[in-house]
Amino acid sequence: MTNSLRRVDLNLLVTLDALLIEHNVTRAAERLHLSQPTVSLQLARLREFFGDPLLLPGPRGMRPTARADELREPLRQALAALEHAVAPSQPFDPAQARQTWRIGAFDYSEFTILLPALTALRAAAPATRVAVVQSAPSQVARKAEQGDIDLAFLTGAEAPSDLRRRLMFTERYVLAGRAGHPGLKRRPTLAQFCKLGHAIVSPDGGGFHGVTDTALAERGMTRQVALSVPHFLFLGAVLASTDLVAMVPSRLVRGNAALQVVEPPLDVPGFEMFMLWPERVHRDPGHQWLREHIASSI
Repeated sequence: MTNSLRRVDLNLLVTLDALLIEHNVTRAAERLHLSQPTVSLQLARLREFFGDPLLLPGPRGMRPTARADELREPLRQALAALEHAVAPSQPFDPAQARQTWRIGAFDYSEFTILLPALTALRAAAPATRVAVVQSAPSQVARKAEQGDIDLAFLTGAEAPSDLRRRLMFTERYVLAGRAGHPGLKRRPTLAQFCKLGHAIVSPDGGGFHGVTDTALAERGMTRQVALSVPHFLFLGAVLASTDLVAMVPSRLVRGNAALQVVEPPLDVPGFEMFMLWPERVHRDPGHQWLREHIASSI
């Protein structure tokens, strides 16, 4: 089949389609805006390629052979599919769109990026669907290129270099505990900070050391990390119902009346959050619309 396709000129198939519609070389030439001799030459090449006369003289013009009748509908469908494939992309209309977007995100980016965008997204594109999936950072690039995810959100340290990216925001850490926590009535000293019971988020599971501990170690100090959890969602419930405190990204606790938030007594490096996508969807109108919608919602 591949060799056959290489030997045929696509323009010949367009001519054959016109001939099967008109049953007349002159009218087919007019339809194609070609000269009658040119179409006659192309018909001769088609006959040679298919090994069949295709069109025979008849009392009222030309009549198709059985082989030509077999070709008529498959040829018409194939040319329509090719025309659709090479046609310019149509403007994206979110009100009529029915896409399903698959987005790689964890609880932090779900809460800080997807949640603010969701209400307006549902209003603008009500027939679209969003599937939030979790992928290890090391798998994001492969899944994006394979089409398993359309977008992903990762920190700059985690983001694969071979994906397109857009900076969403720069995040910083604050110290949070339950409302009325006796140790957070004011900003604690570094010594007081170290004596508090701390909780930590360890996405890989079970870790008791983070960027805060690295910053403390540079000062020759340690803190008491009593609890390690895999998700920020559970951490919020822990902080609101116990005397544990935690260094958390500020956007997670902004406006949470159940928590007391103060500035920490030491500088802890924050992080940049990026939106990532593969080259294969970079110019897709629907994907461009989705990226701009999410970015404008932050």
